[in-house]
Amino acid sequence: MFNIERWQEIFESLSKNKLRTFLTGLSVASGIFILVILLGFSSGIQNGVTSQFERDAANSISVWTGVTTKEYKGLNPGRRIQLKNQDFTAIVNKYDDHLEYKSPFYTIWGGLVNYKNESGNYRIQGVLPDNQFIENADISQGRFLNHSDVMGAKKVAVIGNKVSQDLFKGEDPINKDISLYGINFKVIGVFYDPGGERDESKVMMPITTAQKAFNGGNDIRNMTYTVKMSDNFDDAVKLSEQISLGIENDLKQTHIIAPDDISAINVNNTLEEARKIYSLVDTIKAVFWFVGIGTIIAGVVGVGNIMLIIVKERTKEIGIRKALGAVPMSIVVMILQESIFVTMFSGLFGLIAGLGLLEIVGPLIESDFIKYPQVDFNTALTTVFVLVFAGAIAGFIPAYRAAKIKPIVALRDE
Repeated sequence: MFNIERWQEIFESLSKNKLRTFLTGLSVASGIFILVILLGFSSGIQNGVTSQFERDAANSISVWTGVTTKEYKGLNPGRRIQLKNQDFTAIVNKYDDHLEYKSPFYTIWGGLVNYKNESGNYRIQGVLPDNQFIENADISQGRFLNHSDVMGAKKVAVIGNKVSQDLFKGEDPINKDISLYGINFKVIGVFYDPGGERDESKVMMPITTAQKAFNGGNDIRNMTYTVKMSDNFDDAVKLSEQISLGIENDLKQTHIIAPDDISAINVNNTLEEARKIYSLVDTIKAVFWFVGIGTIIAGVVGVGNIMLIIVKERTKEIGIRKALGAVPMSIVVMILQESIFVTMFSGLFGLIAGLGLLEIVGPLIESDFIKYPQVDFNTALTTVFVLVFAGAIAGFIPAYRAAKIKPIVALRDE
């Protein structure tokens, strides 16, 4: 048990080696400080990556087309592949049991939109109602598109928050008419998108309406599906990869494209990308832990060295204690207490400094890929236990050597 006299002994022992004690404590404190900062930023990276995936569904498969680069079955390269409504329908019919949300897209980039005297150029998209969930769009006013809007090819539109601010200047846009290339559409809703202004700078309408109003016929620009998630992440990734490959092969057969032509049909699987990125984040975390632990070990070695010096300088005192009846275990405990004191005090100082810096600097960081760097309480608590254990290990060898000193030998030490 600690008492006032024991505290005094520890301070007196350490004060005899002020410079060594300070440098050793600084090494331990800097190790913990570096570890906390690295773990905080690894957490910030994970938060940033997670927020990127929150912009859209993380389990989506997107399909778009390009130009053929290889001759196949008598057809020359250089053909631009055009997706049709029937392509979308065929994929839905084949994989419907595994799909959750689906939507084709008919897109006009930089379309002119007018309201009274205000105008702007925004992305115009013809979509299905499921697109609200594919893009994680939250309705802030009114409603989103529904099945009736699509079946009736109604001239209705849902506008992004940015479009609402630009054109309506605080006026309620619901049930107001906007003009797209001279065609009036009634605003039925305003949406907010986690992706920010870029994803809010668009106007969405039923795809049937967009195709009719802008002479699209049965053409679609691209299509997106989300895969039903299973409890096992790896199983979900495997299923998503199988569906992605199946969609690519089906479209190549339909449009007579060489199987090894990688430019004509493009399929992006966000679930597979998510696995790769989260795996990278885990690797970064492991590297940060390795660097931080390595720095702490260097400090702990320093603690062990200074305890060896302290034992050497206190050899005669230890001999007197043993001559007066001190048992070896009491000598071990005495040295361990000093070792643990140095590591715990220095480590807690580094821990508090690291957490304090993260609290101050964290909110000031403005980056899409580093958000809210912080270390949770469990990690901080674990770090403290690691410190105590490391302090005990660092002091055990010197303590064991001190306990083995024979009184007669210790008393002869000069």
